[in-house]
Amino acid sequence: MSQGLEVMSLGELIVEVMRVELDQPLDKPAHFTGPFPSGAPAIFADQVARLGHPTGFIGAVGPDDFGKCILDRFAADGVDARQVAQPEGYATGVAVVTYFSDGSRKFLYHIANAAAGQMPEIDAEYVGQARFLHICGSSLSVSERMRRCCYEAVEAVKARGGRISFDPNLRPELLGGEEALRRICGPVVEAAYVVLPSGAEAEILTGVSGHEAACRRLLEMGPSVVALKRGAKGCEVFTREQRLEVPAFPVEAVDPTGAGDCFDAGFVVGLLEGLPLEEVGALANACGALGATKKGPMEGAFFRDQVEAFIAQRK
Repeated sequence: MSQGLEVMSLGELIVEVMRVELDQPLDKPAHFTGPFPSGAPAIFADQVARLGHPTGFIGAVGPDDFGKCILDRFAADGVDARQVAQPEGYATGVAVVTYFSDGSRKFLYHIANAAAGQMPEIDAEYVGQARFLHICGSSLSVSERMRRCCYEAVEAVKARGGRISFDPNLRPELLGGEEALRRICGPVVEAAYVVLPSGAEAEILTGVSGHEAACRRLLEMGPSVVALKRGAKGCEVFTREQRLEVPAFPVEAVDPTGAGDCFDAGFVVGLLEGLPLEEVGALANACGALGATKKGPMEGAFFRDQVEAFIAQRK
């Protein structure tokens, strides 16, 4: 067993295959590029590792080339993957995506019935060593089995004094109605130290209109920090005592997939390092901005020296 893992994540491990050109529907022949390693919790874990903190992952891939693609990336970046299973008879999960001129995306997923949905049983001792456990709403939505594993991991980490970070990461293709979403996410929101939503996600989670009001309601549900992602406008950080606006780092966006997960990683790393909240937000904004500059969901995860150089250039 690996010791000293500061951050843990678990959930869907997939590869992503994407259209090369804009405005190409998925029901017609056209060119694709990929595969790229992906899955929201996996992008988060890889970015944390690249920022210099020991990170582990719990999930499953198929015993195939797509699984090798993911595991090779984890090995290169130092993500501990010894709790990544390779169940026989299941192929690695896949997401197929196309992009449109208006900035929207459409996904087709093969996750729940793929290896990604066959989560290994949670080793409480392994996951319990984490100072932070990161949960994504997409993982809670894949299957009952994955949801149960997420809940068990949260309990194991909380029991040992660790903290929970939660990105609602809503995927309409995977979710039912808003009531079902609130029921599924509620236990993790209540257990979380930090929640990292978009404005719409904050409103859905709380049933409260208005981004600021929704974020303040989230704080009443249990978390100590809410980091509201505002894309090109940066982020707002809420605690019970203060509200901070942290400006964005402008970039030319190439591929937004994964940028929010890179933001999450920067925010959790900043909290781990005890940085002032304004610096935490700046680190997160930098990671999120860089995350949008590369084609491929995990390709925008930069190393710590690159992120710091990016921040320094823009001061």
